[in-house]
Amino acid sequence: MSKYSGRSFSTTEISQIRQLIADHPKLNRAELSRHVCRMMGWYKADGGLKQMSCRVAMLRMHADGLIRLPAPARTKPALRPISFTARTDPRTPISQPVHLLGPVRLSLIERPDSALWNEYIQRYHYLGYTPLPGAQLRYFVRVEHQIVALLGFGAAAWHAAPRNHYIGWDHEHRQRNLPLLVNNARFLILPWVQVKNLASKIFAMAVKQLPQDWQQQYHIKPLLMETFVETERFAGTCYKAANWVKVGATKGRGKLGPSVKISVPIKDIRLYPLDADFRKKLSS
Repeated sequence: MSKYSGRSFSTTEISQIRQLIADHPKLNRAELSRHVCRMMGWYKADGGLKQMSCRVAMLRMHADGLIRLPAPARTKPALRPISFTARTDPRTPISQPVHLLGPVRLSLIERPDSALWNEYIQRYHYLGYTPLPGAQLRYFVRVEHQIVALLGFGAAAWHAAPRNHYIGWDHEHRQRNLPLLVNNARFLILPWVQVKNLASKIFAMAVKQLPQDWQQQYHIKPLLMETFVETERFAGTCYKAANWVKVGATKGRGKLGPSVKISVPIKDIRLYPLDADFRKKLSS
């Protein structure tokens, strides 16, 4: 039994994948992953194929010598560098109390605004812009017509031991119900916006609006939010003020790092329940 992308593959299943590749030499890697998902009954909660997880699993099988994949059909193009424009130049500082700001609203990013969101994140977020993996929703936070903050939500981390323990998950329930978690992957208040309690106000709005938007987009209503706060950079004060629960910390190994060496920054793991009965539902 071999385990890849959180799924255990028997020797018989790996032999079936090997035979599929041999029987269909003209299929590319993407086509093979779709065939394997159907053959193994590997589906997401919304009924779609778990194609990306399958492709990662097959790449690792290939690296381990268990299967031999065809050469890539095409090389992945490098991300084009993001040029900064006047649209994201610093604005007049905002410092009045949050209750005097005027209406604060979250607006979902539509395609025409996607490049602008990317530019703000690349210019002002310490991590810069990288595409969010899997299912995702991104927001501008506006006061009247002015952008004051940005949010990005994506697929939950595959494995985080303190989170799993807090929920009460075993491997089977985590694998089945992970799509019911959403990760707050990006949060940025623009540097010229210095408004006390704005962050907690934004999070209070996000935890109400996102579940509805996520359900409308992906036909899944999330039960829990997670985020990872880099401890050497941030104290996580805004998450604490917004009642996100600290459940532990990462081990600093990253997805592909060695198991005995810290290779990425340690991060606190914070969670926010979106349903009072989240534990029971996530373990059903």
